[in-house]
Amino acid sequence: MRLKIGGTEGDFLNEVELLYGSSPCASEEIFALPLRELESYFKGWGRVFTTPLVLKGTPFQLRVWNVVKAIPFGTVLSYKEVARRAGSPRGARAVGMAMRANPLPIFIPCHRVVREDGTLGGFSAGEGLKRWLLRLEGVGRWAD
Repeated sequence: MRLKIGGTEGDFLNEVELLYGSSPCASEEIFALPLRELESYFKGWGRVFTTPLVLKGTPFQLRVWNVVKAIPFGTVLSYKEVARRAGSPRGARAVGMAMRANPLPIFIPCHRVVREDGTLGGFSAGEGLKRWLLRLEGVGRWAD
């Protein structure tokens, strides 16, 4: 399952029901921490997520997602640098593919990964939202 940015709560619950046969109640305790953390983040207060994540992916994707999870709030890394830190120095393009498969945007902040020349690069929810998230975090040229 992949967290989608956009849509409605009903859309999300329908997807969960299709995958797991039942739909969770939004008030269930399991959602309390991630919802608090997301609310705090979008209000500009939350800078670190502590929600435990259970990730499924290839060994390379898992290494990339762990590198990206460690990028501090308000900073960016290039695809090339993420590839280097994930143990594949020539794998910048593969990092882009791993970012495309990122199941939990925001919790795994792939919006903090940009091209080596400083331009945005791709984002599953669109370039406009990537720019907005970087502004929210006060990052460089997007902070104005």
